Amino acid sequence: MLQVNRLLVIAAASATTVGALAATPAAASPTTARTLAPPPGNDEDRSGADHLTVTVRHAGAADGTRELYCHPGGGTHPDVTGACEAVGRNTRWGKDPFAPVPPDSMCTMIYGGPATAHVTGTWAGRPVDTTFDRSNGCEISRWNRMVPLLPDLGAGH
Repeated sequence: MLQVNRLLVIAAASATTVGALAATPAAASPTTARTLAPPPGNDEDRSGADHLTVTVRHAGAADGTRELYCHPGGGTHPDVTGACEAVGRNTRWGKDPFAPVPPDSMCTMIYGGPATAHVTGTWAGRPVDTTFDRSNGCEISRWNRMVPLLPDLGAGH
């Protein structure tokens, strides 16, 4: 009986230790985060990264073409972290985060201005080639879901 009790105590102590280790977040240690992060590299070395090219037109000061790399972040986009997070929060299993508004949608006839954005590249291993505009309420909502990947034009545009 003493042997069985000893084994139960050892098993309980082991389970407690494993549980405590599993509950400790990996990012709790700054040195762990540094050793697990990939080394910085040049944009041409990012073959496995998510890469998007965003071309904005008719949006005033926001016009232009910007490159965005995510996982790891980089490029010429003015808000790399925010842009990567915007696409990431719209990415769902089985859903295309860049899908156009379905043709049978009932949309308010609100005009959001002449701004357009063309997004090409690769996201989650899949090709991206889509256009955004602000021609009605559905398109404005689709655009706004991708801010700051796309510029925040607010109600004034």
